[in-house]
Amino acid sequence: MRNLSSKPVAPTVTIYVSGSLSKGHLTYLDQLVASAIHCGLWPLLNLNHLAELDRVALGYLMGGEGRDFGMVACPNFVREWMQHESAYRAA
Repeated sequence: MRNLSSKPVAPTVTIYVSGSLSKGHLTYLDQLVASAIHCGLWPLLNLNHLAELDRVALGYLMGGEGRDFGMVACPNFVREWMQHESAYRAA
């Protein structure tokens, strides 16, 4: 994955993610995020129609949220899993 430091800037661009998100999708998603940042846009991931994801994709979302991108319309199951993983890692 890329190692690009970024800060939230205006304007934004929304990237819609739906269906399933897994390790195999992350290279492409990361390219979209990097392209937005290089264009001076703050990427927002709209996960409203995300139905499933794997642990690697969850780690990508947790690691990038607020640093490389924002997230909007995040399903409850994703937020709950993120909170569970954060608590587990802190223990």
